[in-house]
This record gives sequence, C-alpha cells and structure tokens, in this order.
Amino acid sequence: MADKITRSDVEWRELLDPATYHVTRQAGTERPFSHPGFPKGPGQYVCACCGARLFDGDQKFESHCGWPSFSRAAGNIEEHRDLSHGMIRTEVRCERCDAHLGHVFPDGPPPTGLRYCINGVAIRFVPEGAEVPA
Repeated sequence: MADKITRSDVEWRELLDPATYHVTRQAGTERPFSHPGFPKGPGQYVCACCGARLFDGDQKFESHCGWPSFSRAAGNIEEHRDLSHGMIRTEVRCERCDAHLGHVFPDGPPPTGLRYCINGVAIRFVPEGAEVPA
C-alpha cells in the first residue's frame, strides 16, 4: 500500500464535487442506477479521492442492483462492520485515504461468491495503458 493520505474536511470539500464528498467522506449512498455505462474490460477502477487501485475491469459484472459491482478487489480495500440503518453489513473503504466506497455482500458469482457493491461517484475507470490521475 502507498502512504496513507490524510486531509482536513475543508481540503476534501475543495477537492471533491458535492456528490463524491457526500458518499466518500460522509459514508453516503448515491441513488441506484445513477451511473449506467461504466466500462467493463481492460483497465482498472481507482479511488475517486486518491487514485488508489481498487478493482480490475475484468472483475466487474452486472448484478442489476443499481450500483457498479465487482467480484474481487485488486487491493487497497479495508472492510469494517457496519451496523447503520438497522442492518449488519460489511462496509468497504479505501485503505489509502479512508474513503467510503460501498459494501461487500456474499451473493456474488463464483469463484469468490462476493459482490462488491460500490458507489459510482467513489470510483473512476482508467483504461488499460492510461495514466492514473493523481
């Protein structure tokens, strides 16, 4: 893992658009089906806040849940128990900058059986061969 990124709330607000700030810094959730058409294929999905590699494009699948879904993380992911909203879930955060990304559920496709259900505003797609934005 790269060095941990720590910024003040004011700095995050200046760097991020309001929707990305709400989801990643305040553990919000975007509306389902608000990010159609995320690419699937060669490339990687990185954290919208810090650019850390989170998922490879070939792990993306259509779960019909309304959010981008992945069957395996590529790295830089931390899991935390989430007891909010009267449920027991596993929250997924960026290990590098602590951005809230979404949740992981045990109802995904083989071989992992996992479904990383990720807010679209929390990630960016970087095509294979392209430079990851800083």
